[in-house]
Amino acid sequence: MINRVVLIGRLTRDVELRYTQSGTAVGTFSLAVNRQFTNQAGEREADFINAVIWRKSAENFANFTGKGALVAIEGRLQTRNYENNQGQRVYVTEVVVDNFSLLESRSESDKRRAQNGTSDSSHNGGGFSAPSDNAFSGVDPFASASQNSNTQSTATNEAANPFATSGKTEIDISDDDLPF
Repeated sequence: MINRVVLIGRLTRDVELRYTQSGTAVGTFSLAVNRQFTNQAGEREADFINAVIWRKSAENFANFTGKGALVAIEGRLQTRNYENNQGQRVYVTEVVVDNFSLLESRSESDKRRAQNGTSDSSHNGGGFSAPSDNAFSGVDPFASASQNSNTQSTATNEAANPFATSGKTEIDISDDDLPF
């Protein structure tokens, strides 16, 4: 038997992180997944799928995501039931998440939240920050401050960059320079 679910969508709300009596973390959330086709009005509809994630993965997922975050989840489909306060049997179908991937950078997520007016940076996850938009700025995020200042001064030196044009707009390459 095979029971695998892979979904890509946006979180409809922040992950609700709770702990069981034994101290196990459990996160619940809903994922909006666009359908591949449009309705008669030409609008794209979405399905809203409930999911649950457990243990350390739940804590990480809650810390590094927020409402509107684009994520991919992988897991299995599960149906459970319980009896509510009125004595009625309630059935719940949800994805039990085994693995997840964040599909946008922290800066993209923050930009989107700022545009929507929900700038909440409480999801920072223990003080870690994402790299800036220019991830290849020549600065090693794990180096000391003095090492970074040396790297930055070398990066600004035109002689260190073989592709620097020194004011020219074109690079002069002849056919003899090509390896093929």
